[in-house]
Amino acid sequence: MTTPPFKRILLKLSGEVLMGENGLAIDPAVTARVAGEIAEAKAKGYELCVVVGGGNIFRGLAAAAKGFERATADYMGMLATVMNALAVQNALEQIGVDTRVQSAIPMAAVCEPFIRRRAERHLEKGRVVIFAAGVGSPFFTTDSGAALRAAELKCDALFKGTSVDGVYDADPKKVPEAKRYETVSYDTVLSNNLRVMDASAVALCRDNDIPIVVFNIREQGNLARVLAGEGISTIVQKA
Repeated sequence: MTTPPFKRILLKLSGEVLMGENGLAIDPAVTARVAGEIAEAKAKGYELCVVVGGGNIFRGLAAAAKGFERATADYMGMLATVMNALAVQNALEQIGVDTRVQSAIPMAAVCEPFIRRRAERHLEKGRVVIFAAGVGSPFFTTDSGAALRAAELKCDALFKGTSVDGVYDADPKKVPEAKRYETVSYDTVLSNNLRVMDASAVALCRDNDIPIVVFNIREQGNLARVLAGEGISTIVQKA
């Protein structure tokens, strides 16, 4: 496939991407590999910002279903994303990549507060910016946080790193004959409930004309390949 040229991208990763097979919520070796993927893309000249979910540590919606008060559970999930952001920052800086973490919930002792103009300046200086704590409010997922930051930072695309190589018309892990899309419209994703990201995130990207590129982050070197238009992915864009 051929991917349109992008300069500034937001990379959205699920928290589960940082988990290893040994049961650790944050596996240092896996986190280092993910950091290497980001560093490789950064070396190609892209401006990169990152959002990492918190599902490997705590998932607010699941906790609410088991009796937690929803707002409290969501705030706990936001704190989990800060832990993941710090882990990715540590892995990136160990390989020489300048990184800043900005949190939607102020935590001055460990990271910066989210300030849009400061984030823009970090990107202009060649730093990777990791956004934590979602949008800072309950009832919104980190997908929505990623779409919001992509719009605020005028990103050319939102790259969604998952465990599958694109968008399918059914779950390929459960339906072997599921069809993969090369490209698909925002409206098709929403009307067919294709579960690329949550509906509010997809709608926000649609309204701001931000393509969503879905690809498999677990495959070594795949981020750089997809950025170069050589890897397998699905682009969600206007029809």
